[in-house]
Amino acid sequence: MKFIYPEKLKMGDEIRVIAPSLSMDILSHETVNYAVNCLKEKGFIISFGKHVHETDLLQSSSIESRIADLHEAFADTNVKAILTAIGGYNCNQLLEYIDWSLLAKNPKIICGYSDITILLNALFAKTGIITYYGPHFSTFGQEILDRYTIDYFLQALTKEDPFEIASAKSWSDDAWFLDQNNRILKKNSGHWIIQPGFASGTLIGGHLGTLCLLQGTEYMPLLPHTILAIEEDAEAANPSEFDRHLQSVLQQPGAENIAGILIGRFEESYGMTRELLAHIIKTKKILQDKPVIANIDFGHTEPHCTLSIGSKVEIMAQNTITSIKVNNY
Repeated sequence: MKFIYPEKLKMGDEIRVIAPSLSMDILSHETVNYAVNCLKEKGFIISFGKHVHETDLLQSSSIESRIADLHEAFADTNVKAILTAIGGYNCNQLLEYIDWSLLAKNPKIICGYSDITILLNALFAKTGIITYYGPHFSTFGQEILDRYTIDYFLQALTKEDPFEIASAKSWSDDAWFLDQNNRILKKNSGHWIIQPGFASGTLIGGHLGTLCLLQGTEYMPLLPHTILAIEEDAEAANPSEFDRHLQSVLQQPGAENIAGILIGRFEESYGMTRELLAHIIKTKKILQDKPVIANIDFGHTEPHCTLSIGSKVEIMAQNTITSIKVNNY
């Protein structure tokens, strides 16, 4: 398959916000206004899909509405990038209704995380378009938004130079959307070397439990020669769930040729410790002698780096030194 890098964003470009999972209607006006203003301050024009505020009994909207907004965003030549409003639970409903040829003919940036794992990995698997596991539109709705999130977002989406994923100085897993004025910041302990080594490969992944929903379908990226980037959230899982979700992925065809693993930071309430994670990884025979780096700034904590699904990534873990290099084009 030929990999397709969408054209990078430039100042003055239009970003379309769509809601392929939960409705944007669950976001407060304050969050939306902060997000719009933040992105406008960076020089972008913000527009919204026609159906982003529709809401059904599951706080989402109809498949038809979500597909219409997705197709329109890709078909509109004025739109240069797509941000998902927020995550949720039902993005996989869309896959059989997507016009993949339309998307392939109009490649453009799409960025989000969590349930959007489905769309990002399926789009890469079906078309070869590089996608971005990074902040939602709602992420930019924080009154106090860590510069780390902004810098990596702009690095990945506006520049072509390779970049390194470093650790943020601090992090949080507070409910910032409920109280913007009382944020709880914690000192970052840096990357955890779970297993040392060097590897390079094509990055795929995202939210681990969600990625598992693609197993056995035509929408799952091939596993050989990949760097698997995975994270999970405390609302839906715990260390035992992480263990069996990871085991499930590693039982898929080609998993024996996964080159290495990157693991996003766990929320404190998740209950994952460095010792427990090391134990889980050691039970995976298929991962012996392969580098595993954890406590990386992506997933359901703040701040976020932005990872490009489909890009070549080189990772190194030795002694106390780690390196995660993303080939951005």
